[in-house]
Amino acid sequence: MAPGELLTGLALPLVRIFFFISLGLILASLIEELGWSRMMSRLALPFVRFGRFSETSGASFALAFISGVSANTTLAEAYRDGKIGRREVLLANLLNSLPRFFLHLPTVFFLMAPFIKGAALLYVGLTFCAALLRTLLIAATGRWLLPAPAARPVAPTGGGKPSLREALLKAWKRLRRRLLRIMLITAPIYALFFMAAAWGYFALFSAWVEENFSLLAFLPPEGIGIIVLVAATELTAGLAAAGALLDGHTMANREVVLALLTGTVLAAPIQALRHQLPYYAGIFPPRLAAELIVVSQLFRAGSVILVGTVYFFLSA
Repeated sequence: MAPGELLTGLALPLVRIFFFISLGLILASLIEELGWSRMMSRLALPFVRFGRFSETSGASFALAFISGVSANTTLAEAYRDGKIGRREVLLANLLNSLPRFFLHLPTVFFLMAPFIKGAALLYVGLTFCAALLRTLLIAATGRWLLPAPAARPVAPTGGGKPSLREALLKAWKRLRRRLLRIMLITAPIYALFFMAAAWGYFALFSAWVEENFSLLAFLPPEGIGIIVLVAATELTAGLAAAGALLDGHTMANREVVLALLTGTVLAAPIQALRHQLPYYAGIFPPRLAAELIVVSQLFRAGSVILVGTVYFFLSA
């Protein structure tokens, strides 16, 4: 493998991951030290209050509109300090699917629109419905599974809150304690999956799924090609193929949208292993990290399949 590939495919992504993890740790510490969690949780008040989530989960929900890594780091720090339990971490991570959708919406939409034009609106609308459905279901599940929050004590009016400089010093000390451990866990995992992708194992797995997954018969043969490109390479390749098929009147908007939704579902496990597992394993305990990834991917896939199935029959 050429040194340039190692630099652009492994070294630079790891630097980017560690930068955002470090930023997330600092933000999480500042939120705790300066008492910002209550203020931020107000942005998510309807979901938090109905689902019986804590202020920490509310702050994570609000922060997820800006940075998914920082939102998860807030949950990880609260769990490590015993402020929230395992069940709430799982539910709060799932609750953040709606802000994560809006976080990536501009990139996804403006990437899709030049290729597939009007079909981009259909795809974005359907994935938004899936994200909203997940958030509503998790809020309802939280109300059922989480205990009613106890009455919060009135905060003292005098002093006690550190200055910004003191909070930054505490955040820096916490970062130095934890960052080395995170790097030792994250770097080998990311490198392993980078090499697996470079050697073509993910592409082989995706091709095997497409060849043996008989439920894809509802799509024309050209649609299978879009799915393979989305699942085995990246979204841009699938969009380029879809745009060419649309321009050539080989496929209609409905078929392209269904192919992209299917490719998104089938690509989810691979994307989770390549991108989520390295940094989840760095900030959460290993078993909890695995649970978060499996549950979130299954729930996301289930919601997309449900919304896609409704669209399939309504648009027939």
